[in-house]
Amino acid sequence: MGVKLEESKGRVTFFDTIRGLSVVSMILFHFTYDLFFISHIKLTWFTPLLMQIWIPSISYPFIFIAGCMCAFSKNSFKRAGVYSLVALAIFTATTFAKVDTPITFGIFFCMASCTLVEALISRFIVMPKGYAAAILFLLIFVICIPISAGHIGVGNMIFSLPKELYQTPYLAWAGFPSPTFSSGDYYPLLPYLFLYLSGAAFNRQFKEGGYPDWMKTFSLPLVTEMGKHSLLIYILHQPILLLIALFISQNIVL
Repeated sequence: MGVKLEESKGRVTFFDTIRGLSVVSMILFHFTYDLFFISHIKLTWFTPLLMQIWIPSISYPFIFIAGCMCAFSKNSFKRAGVYSLVALAIFTATTFAKVDTPITFGIFFCMASCTLVEALISRFIVMPKGYAAAILFLLIFVICIPISAGHIGVGNMIFSLPKELYQTPYLAWAGFPSPTFSSGDYYPLLPYLFLYLSGAAFNRQFKEGGYPDWMKTFSLPLVTEMGKHSLLIYILHQPILLLIALFISQNIVL
């Protein structure tokens, strides 16, 4: 039996738990990254291939769940503003810290821009909703994943995009980085907007039908709580991990 969110007390803890799992994986990844690149610990298993798999396994669910939250948001413009402030703080901190490449258009810029676009679409055009729309947005996302490399498509069906898009320094935010662009974490508006919209369309439809009881009570010790406070954890975890990595590199002989 489904239970509609507005008729029940508390949160749908399933979303918190999935987000929490992504947070745990993110912390483990960043700590491993810091140990490898800052502490210079030889981790032979931490290969580029593993990073290519590990990173999207964290960020894709995170962005999709963020899109799902549109169904609960009372003010998406305010939420976009909060994400923007966090993105600005991260850019400022990573620029002045000079520990790694500054994060210019990272995950929170992505969250801010996607939330803003979704809010504008919902207010002035039509609210994305429905399982068919969610699948369509997801397919478009998959097709557009390599957009920052200058093309879109899957497998042998590859279509090159105009080179002019990548010759200006002003379109990196949209997903068209120039050859001189660099960022320690890069999540532009495209292609991730489509993953975000997929989550928004999916959960608006799901919410109307009512959530199963198990989704409202599904939780894992500590993990669910971490999912509830993911923003604060994101802000705090990296400085702490960096300090640990710097301490190891300066005081422990490996």
